[in-house]
Amino acid sequence: MTIKRVNEHDFQTDLQTQGITLVDFDAPWCPPCKVLSPILEQLHEELGGTIDVLKVNCDDNPALASKYGIMSMPTVILFNNGEPTEKLVGLRPKDVYKQLIAKYDDLNS
Repeated sequence: MTIKRVNEHDFQTDLQTQGITLVDFDAPWCPPCKVLSPILEQLHEELGGTIDVLKVNCDDNPALASKYGIMSMPTVILFNNGEPTEKLVGLRPKDVYKQLIAKYDDLNS
């Protein structure tokens, strides 16, 4: 499964209004972002039925990055039912993302 890249025009359309969506705000020149990509791919494959994962290139979508207060990359925002609920700045281990997803998955059950 491939994570979908979105832009300012299709962001709201692709953002799930029900359930959990992880949005990775990144840039192609960012080394930690390159390390995070396979982690998110793994999560998406493991939990694909439960979550959706989107990527936003901050260089190409500055208004979207500004709207969500992206000051550093990578930044992952967890959206629950279409609303931003958690923000993780910087690279984190896979388990941190899994625990965060589990917390909101339990709330939605």
